[in-house]
Amino acid sequence: MTTYHKSPEAIANLTPEQYRVTQENGTERPWTGPYLENKEPGIYVDIVSGEPLFASSAKYESGCGWPSFTKPIASDHINELMDNSLGMARTEVRSAQGDSHLGHVFPDGPPEHGGLRYCINGAALRFVARDEMEAEGYGAYLDQVEDI
Repeated sequence: MTTYHKSPEAIANLTPEQYRVTQENGTERPWTGPYLENKEPGIYVDIVSGEPLFASSAKYESGCGWPSFTKPIASDHINELMDNSLGMARTEVRSAQGDSHLGHVFPDGPPEHGGLRYCINGAALRFVARDEMEAEGYGAYLDQVEDI
């Protein structure tokens, strides 16, 4: 089984925006993230640890300005924490092994897919295309990817 972790090298390779989002609990400006319009089949992994987080088959257009997903690849790859900042109660989403701030989850997603909307900062993610998944060690997740 592959293990994923946060390393000093990974942190050093982050852009200023990736660092601000993942390490300082930042939020990228809406409609500016790198994966908002991506419709390619593949998976989204933690930019810090490489931990697989979301599959293209769970991505949908929510209109909120950030990539949105109905569910994570595996529930044990994310941690959900209460976030009472900015004067509101929200549920923060962090990668389990990399401890990267990813975004938040809200109960206003598509009802037919469980009703959740994982609103995720693109700066916290790296996309691995379906054709590259096996070579990069993510072959076990090919069954979660489909053409959109």
